Amino acid sequence: MNDLPPDDSGHPLATAFKLFLQQPAFPCVAAKAGLSRDQFTFVVARDLRSGWDDLRVYPALLAFVSRYRRNRARFSSFIVLFEGPATLSEAKFEHHLWARLQSLSDKDAWLGLPYDDRVESLPDDPHFSISFGGEAFFVVGLHPTASRKARRFETPAMVFNLHDQFEQLRADGRYDVLRQRIGERDVRYSGSTNPMLAAHGEISEARQYSGRVVEDGWVCPLRPRVVDS
Repeated sequence: MNDLPPDDSGHPLATAFKLFLQQPAFPCVAAKAGLSRDQFTFVVARDLRSGWDDLRVYPALLAFVSRYRRNRARFSSFIVLFEGPATLSEAKFEHHLWARLQSLSDKDAWLGLPYDDRVESLPDDPHFSISFGGEAFFVVGLHPTASRKARRFETPAMVFNLHDQFEQLRADGRYDVLRQRIGERDVRYSGSTNPMLAAHGEISEARQYSGRVVEDGWVCPLRPRVVDS
């Protein structure tokens, strides 16, 4: 795989995303820290509904994993920004977000890359995280019609946050403090507590990826990988 970083950090959409995070009241201080440390990798793709750019996104994601393993830089994120569409409902956005994740996951399986053994591969498991290149990720979806203000960006976006970084913060005793601070800021920013928030291990994090308030009995559409024991 090409281990050179993508060159999309100077794209107008990447610039807009950085300005979005730089709003003084924006609640995610972890994202602000990653931005200030220049730890973001950007890929700009065409259309969330299309698999056209998946073959560009996937190797860039593997290259990101490779770079992270060399330096373990805190608050690193891999960010895919889509040029459109800007008019999807929350349900449609959720559908296409999982279609893109399925496509990337299928490529990981086809290459025979291992699933991160610190997490579970079944989407309904409380310890689920999606894995690429042997590293688990928590995915944050953003789009123009998101009900939560902090998820409302001008185009569809997918932010891949490394599970390993959450574990580092837990080991340092910083995770709970950071999570509480972000939650308090989000209440001030959005006017209410995010009803979908849950700690890893309480309920599947798949319910949080799209940002939509999913109903009881919601079933994740991801076809899970069969992981050899």
